[in-house]
Amino acid sequence: MIQIPAGTISIRGKEVAVMPFWIGETEVTWDVFDIYAYRMDLTPDQNAMGVDAQSRPSKPYGAADRGYGHAGYAALGMTFHAAESFCVWLSKKTGQKYRLPTEAEWEYAARAGATTDPEKLDDWAWYWTNADDKAQPVGKKQVNGWGLFDVLGNVMEWVVGLDGKPVAAGGSFMDKKKDVGFAVRQTQTPKWQDRDAQRPRSKWWLSDGPFVGFRVVREN
Repeated sequence: MIQIPAGTISIRGKEVAVMPFWIGETEVTWDVFDIYAYRMDLTPDQNAMGVDAQSRPSKPYGAADRGYGHAGYAALGMTFHAAESFCVWLSKKTGQKYRLPTEAEWEYAARAGATTDPEKLDDWAWYWTNADDKAQPVGKKQVNGWGLFDVLGNVMEWVVGLDGKPVAAGGSFMDKKKDVGFAVRQTQTPKWQDRDAQRPRSKWWLSDGPFVGFRVVREN
């Protein structure tokens, strides 16, 4: 976790104050998300007894990592609900308050004082030009001014928008350069779950959203 100082940021013409907080150096990886998703924190006896009262993801539609890679790769393809539920689980496990970043916190931390997007995007992000059509291991590109990796590209990141609604930020490995940047946002559409055969569709996984993941904030 990286500590971010207080400050202000302008988003779509609105000046927003940001209090100090801690944020993940990288997106949450499968190494950690698996523990939550597959109840690896419970003993066999606890699993057999059904003692877990925590809401956990259902079985994903196909391979959760899409075959891109697992250890050291960003967890991806989960819904906003799943990302929030992970934060609830992590808070209970650690005794500290974890949550998803607000849109203002995310962009403030991602920019680290930068006023423009990186000119040499290849040095900073995995995107359509250099990612070979798949997600890549975290932490392989240049770190930003506050010590964060992959704030742009690789996977978009779930954040809480200014209006309190879910939004994904930053662009992904599937996006072209013009669609990768600090101010880039996408909202979920039905296309993100086109192939989900469940009715109603899964509240945990995006069958057609392998381009979105998340990083967590810890409150001071």
